[in-house]
Amino acid sequence: MEQSKKSHLSRRSFIANAGLAAAGLAMMPSAVFAKRRKLSPNDQLNIAGVGVGGRGFGVLKAMESENIVALCDVDWKYAKGCFEHFPKAKRYWDWRVMFDEMADEIDAVVVATADHAHAIIAAHAITMGKHVYVEKPLTHTVYESRLLTKLAAKYQVATQMGNQGASGEGVALTTEWIHNGEIGEVTKVEAFTDRPIWPQGLNRPEEVMPIPDTFNWDLFIGPAKMRPYNNIYTPWNFRGWWDFGTGALGDMACHILHPVFKGLNLGYPTKAQGSSTLLLTDAAPTAQRVRLTFPERKSLAKVKMPEVEVHWYDGGLQPLKPEGWPEGRDMNDAGGGVLFHGTKDTLICGCYGKDPWLLSGRKPDVPKTQPRITSSHEMDWVRACKESPKKRVETLSPFSEAGPFNEMVVMGVLAVRLQSLNKELHWDGENMRFTNIGDDETIRTVIRDGFKIHDGHPTFNKDWTDPVNANEFAQELIKHTYRDGWSLPEMP
Repeated sequence: MEQSKKSHLSRRSFIANAGLAAAGLAMMPSAVFAKRRKLSPNDQLNIAGVGVGGRGFGVLKAMESENIVALCDVDWKYAKGCFEHFPKAKRYWDWRVMFDEMADEIDAVVVATADHAHAIIAAHAITMGKHVYVEKPLTHTVYESRLLTKLAAKYQVATQMGNQGASGEGVALTTEWIHNGEIGEVTKVEAFTDRPIWPQGLNRPEEVMPIPDTFNWDLFIGPAKMRPYNNIYTPWNFRGWWDFGTGALGDMACHILHPVFKGLNLGYPTKAQGSSTLLLTDAAPTAQRVRLTFPERKSLAKVKMPEVEVHWYDGGLQPLKPEGWPEGRDMNDAGGGVLFHGTKDTLICGCYGKDPWLLSGRKPDVPKTQPRITSSHEMDWVRACKESPKKRVETLSPFSEAGPFNEMVVMGVLAVRLQSLNKELHWDGENMRFTNIGDDETIRTVIRDGFKIHDGHPTFNKDWTDPVNANEFAQELIKHTYRDGWSLPEMP
């Protein structure tokens, strides 16, 4: 039976009070975990999708050999195609209702909502013993990434972040070349994307629009701060708004920087610095530049891993082409690119680690030490879901790797949003805090740019926030304060 929009708002006190709903979910895990279905490789996985109007629909279609048993979305117009493609699946507005009603029928959950809701859905699914596949970026904040990493380890579920290049040949090949010492020691990496291709750098709209009957705005807002509805925020455009997305960096770095994180065995950065075009309170800027510094890591058999700087560019910016670059060759390969500057050679690859090559023209022939898959990124996760924790072969972007990697990505967002402190930030990764922001430092951001043409002259009359404590502002970016009634499980 389809769930009506009206009924989902009124049925049971569980839904009337979202806080009680979260508490109820938090108390369920041990019992549900113990009853996890045992599946053989030939059994079909029972999958639920949350956020199925866009990318989620594509992910589920890649898994349609399995049982798609439930679909949840806050925008039923946007989700219409998915609903019609999987007509037997139960339909929901609210993932909490779906989890409550179908806990015993669901084996695994695909999460492809706006970025800000990834963690709360995935975390509760994990504590119910459900396997999870989460679209990139994995989470909105550093704390949320750390939480999903630890929860996945505790509950021993199969996990995968939706950075499909992780299962491609390029990431494996790039990693093998680096680990075999083909380019020597890497002390600098430059990476970029041609995104955003959605609106960024916008003033917050002042117009309040009527909410469509096919859309539940309150559920879209979820754990974020409430604001009036405007159709500029969603669908798809959410990426450019700080409360809901992580801008071009959060979106594309999960694809482009994966061979960097994996190939160089990176962990937590120790320093971060960012700059951008006009930084607004609500919207990501049109172009950004970030530098993250990572400490020396343990040497490998054939190459050392010294301190390395990772430079990021977006919004149309690219690194300067190195000496010896082939004239006329476009650096942009499928949406971006990476340059690994080694002491022996320079390695270049495209987005997703695509088509790696060496600036010298050499073509390395090295042992294949990295795992490959013969299925798709999505179906490899399905395979892992059906294996017992003790015998499971991990996917190629499990949360044990994707969580720390995503912390690197959202650290870039932090560097940009804290740029007005005018310093390189020092990061204590283990404790998730900056160590060189003074207790008395304050920060302000631009609410709106106030741009006008007056007598033929461009003018700005910027509207700024009041100064706020910089440490408190930074901590809120590291770990969000959720809206009343929405909460995460405790950190293990």
